[in-house]
Amino acid sequence: MKKTITLILLSLTVIACNQEKKKKEEVAGDPNLEVHEKIAMANGFEKFDSINKINFTFNVKVNDTLRSQRRWSWNIKTDKISLTEKDSTMSYTKKDSLAEDKKYIDRRFVNDSYWLLFPYQLKWSDAEFSEVKTAKAPISEKEMKMLTVSYPSEGGYTPGDSYDIYFDEDYMIREWVYKSSDGQRESPSTWEDYKDFDGIKIATMHKSKDGNFELFFSDISVE
Repeated sequence: MKKTITLILLSLTVIACNQEKKKKEEVAGDPNLEVHEKIAMANGFEKFDSINKINFTFNVKVNDTLRSQRRWSWNIKTDKISLTEKDSTMSYTKKDSLAEDKKYIDRRFVNDSYWLLFPYQLKWSDAEFSEVKTAKAPISEKEMKMLTVSYPSEGGYTPGDSYDIYFDEDYMIREWVYKSSDGQRESPSTWEDYKDFDGIKIATMHKSKDGNFELFFSDISVE
């Protein structure tokens, strides 16, 4: 009986792996998709409309000291967003016009959710994309495909910012470099520890080259 169960489990694993491989090949070979769309699709973009709610905790650690920890609950259907921070919970509904006291929460949600779902922002956001080229990634120093994502100089909380994203043959981001609009700041970090939440793929850990900076997600759930 144990052998039968083991064989069934192995068969299911093989089937799942083959399906995942087939999906990756379909995304990579689809001539109707631009590169930024392939990155979004490789991360499960097509699954997003089927979920109702996503919860996550955004954490930032510097030199082994936890500097930030924000717990978010986002109702996708109603766009109601709740933030729990330091035993205090605040909520708002995301819309075009926000009261000043809600912009505090929204600014943080935009930042945290961009890190969480940046591959999807390649479809959602009004960004410009460079031609893809091969370049040496800043942290691993491996040769990867690189795409620059640039945001408009007006609008949003950080207008004019850009990102150099480094991705592999499966269109999964492995590293990026954030560049501020004034050219005064460049921050490279990894994209690692990907986890699959019902088809929604999320890089749960981001580190600087020296490892002194960590931005990571915990308590993720998708409903």
